[in-house]
Amino acid sequence: MCRAAPPAAGTQAVSSGPLAGLSFAVKDNMDAADLPTTAGCPAFAYEPPASAFVVQKLLDAGAWLTGKTNLDQFACGLNGTRSPLGAVPNAFNPAYVSGGSSSGSAYVVATGQVDFALGTDTAGSGRVPAGLNNIVGLKPSRGLISARGVVPAAQSVDCVSIFARTVATAVQVLESAMGHDALDPYSRKLALASIPFPPAFCFGVPARLEFFGDSAAEAAFEEAVARMQSLGGTPVPVDFAPLAQVAALLYESALVAERYTAIRSFFDAHEDEVMEPVRSIIAAGRGYSAADLYEVQTRVRLLGQQADAMWPKIDCLLVPTAPTHYTIVQMQRDPVALNRKLGAYTNFVNLLDYAALSVPSAVRPDGLPFGITLIAPCGSDWQLTELGQRYHHATGLTQGATGAPLPAMRPIAGIHKPATVKVAVVGAHLSGMPLNGQLTERGATLVGETETAPHYRLFALPGTTPPKPGLLRVPAGQGAHIALEIWEMPLAAYGSFVALVPSPLGIGTLALSDGTTVQGFLCETEALQGAQDISYLGGWRAYVASLKAANP
Repeated sequence: MCRAAPPAAGTQAVSSGPLAGLSFAVKDNMDAADLPTTAGCPAFAYEPPASAFVVQKLLDAGAWLTGKTNLDQFACGLNGTRSPLGAVPNAFNPAYVSGGSSSGSAYVVATGQVDFALGTDTAGSGRVPAGLNNIVGLKPSRGLISARGVVPAAQSVDCVSIFARTVATAVQVLESAMGHDALDPYSRKLALASIPFPPAFCFGVPARLEFFGDSAAEAAFEEAVARMQSLGGTPVPVDFAPLAQVAALLYESALVAERYTAIRSFFDAHEDEVMEPVRSIIAAGRGYSAADLYEVQTRVRLLGQQADAMWPKIDCLLVPTAPTHYTIVQMQRDPVALNRKLGAYTNFVNLLDYAALSVPSAVRPDGLPFGITLIAPCGSDWQLTELGQRYHHATGLTQGATGAPLPAMRPIAGIHKPATVKVAVVGAHLSGMPLNGQLTERGATLVGETETAPHYRLFALPGTTPPKPGLLRVPAGQGAHIALEIWEMPLAAYGSFVALVPSPLGIGTLALSDGTTVQGFLCETEALQGAQDISYLGGWRAYVASLKAANP
């Protein structure tokens, strides 16, 4: 799967740097000095004068290039079987496809041959192989990594992608790989969001999901939704139709003309050297006019506008990386239709200028990996990796096909978490109580349950709507332990929360049973005349339960 790099100057790492000690491989549509670039087609092979811009950046950062990897010819495919060198097997079951077109890059990472590998991603080639091999596939925002020195597939939407066994390694590589390149027409200077998704975030889920009869994949995705909820997410159904329509246009419209344009001179002279079905797909690009292209580009923009309606409601979109898994024999019998199905949840991403991260989610009962992809608008790369790392570690999976456990999580350097404040609540703001929304709508998350030091009395305040208690500090020996919850919210939201607190309640410092202190609700003494002392119940939740029991 990997052609070794000779000990030549163009492929040697420096002795130090942020990637020192890490080995990598590159997909064979990327230039690496002293190694031929074939794009999976021997007749196309050439000797590059220098390494691709991104490859050189990684070498300069200290990484060691071990060689180049097999791919679907001209990066045209999502399955890994379209190579004259033969199909790349799945790392877990060699009868199944590896996914493509960055098939070899995914395989060498999954099997532990290198620490990371570069792929390319036009329609999902940096994500599908990751999902099918239990590894991470980071598809950056378009233009974040230069593609100069990469044989294009569809240059306007091509992305250099990163495969790794952990999100932390992928992030480490991206930090060195990214950067504007004035000689790449599609390189961009992008400001990446540095604030993580809120603790209580919303994630989109396609209202209609398609797994093409694969019940194991369907069950694995249901587990993925539940895991996202355990991380603080709320699922929101979204209309997937505009995204599906964009995905279909990638290969079924004048957009395919860009694939022909990418290798036009070679293809016109050596069409017979290109294998099927790659040949037919690229040849179809000859039949479209400039008017056809403008028409479909306008169609993509219109569908993108429709898809944009989901973003005010969600922080990210959750989809299966691939809806199902096919054997190599199945794929070779029906290479176009089955390949299209593998791209059901990937083809639209680059056309709509989104960032995406595929992370492992499960190993199915049949032993095959299942991955999920997190998607968000351009510039959300660090946000996706922060959430994706937490998701990956919550699975308890091992690294790729190596069996090695996941290492400890590492902070995402590009993420700067906002300052927070902890506040203790004892009554109507408790989980499930009427005013809890005042916390959650400000991004507050539950830290845990505890109790006060024995210096407080709790009273049921008369005439309050909704019913509220009052917590009063009393002299030593006269108090009780009172149950409470501690919540953490962004400091920027704390002022608006405190402004909602009505008299006679206020915010003060509470002493906890473990000897620490926290900001929390207290009550003025004057308001407690005629109030019922409910301290003997130990907390507001127990008091509410007693009222319900007395009045069933």
